[in-house]
Amino acid sequence: MKIGVITDCFQKSHFEGIEKAAEMGLDGVQIYATTGAFSPETLTAEEKNAYKKLLKEKGLVVSALCGDMGGYGFEIEEDNAERIQKTNRIVDLAVEFGAKVVTTHIGVIPEDKTNPRYGVMLAALTECGLYAKSKGVTLAIETGPEKAKTLLAFLQDTKGGVGVNLDPANFTMVTGQDAVEAVYMLKDYIVHTHAKDGVMLDKNQDPTDVYHAFAVGGVDALNACEGFKELPLGEGDVDWNGYLNALREIGFDGFLTIERETGADPAADIQKAVTFLKERL
Repeated sequence: MKIGVITDCFQKSHFEGIEKAAEMGLDGVQIYATTGAFSPETLTAEEKNAYKKLLKEKGLVVSALCGDMGGYGFEIEEDNAERIQKTNRIVDLAVEFGAKVVTTHIGVIPEDKTNPRYGVMLAALTECGLYAKSKGVTLAIETGPEKAKTLLAFLQDTKGGVGVNLDPANFTMVTGQDAVEAVYMLKDYIVHTHAKDGVMLDKNQDPTDVYHAFAVGGVDALNACEGFKELPLGEGDVDWNGYLNALREIGFDGFLTIERETGADPAADIQKAVTFLKERL
């Protein structure tokens, strides 16, 4: 397996994040591409060439682009035409940078397939997935608000091009899903992972409420949630030995991409995570 980092987590420019990743001896970077400096609407041809040149000089690849739309993901039908178009442009950008994965949160998948929201989300992801597949890319749903069983059933209803970005901490912190069990359940769909850790503080929290708070207030609202806490790698409740062994057993050889969304010194926590992972790979 390879180790990467999300450049935004350094809280610096993407150029600086790429340089920091190289200094830490990483294999690749994931870059947020929905809005901001690396979005399809913003990037000029010159900037694209500058990023490609730097990545090549530093010996790094783009493990994935982050195409998270924010808000309610693909839950609201009237919003989805624009969101699908935006997602497809991010897929096109991924192709330009040789990335085979675009990750995204899609909202909260209902357990009940007769819930109208299920059909709305499935239609959107099926369309996006088929476009991604046509470009040699996988649109990877990030784990979070639903148990692995619900996510697996949803994936099986799509028509290709849709996979999983497995974040074990999201399972551990929000749904209480065992991340090791999730690896085996989702093994046919895992194309990318996030290396993050944390603890659940309130076993009675409603994952739907958590992610709808995130939809309204963004990462700040998520970090303010009293039901869980993100922690540096190795300090939370993710069973890292079991989790990494499970990934090995299913033959996953892709990226463990470090994500640190909070903390006073994220760069130090990222370095700690690099050391933690390298000791176990």
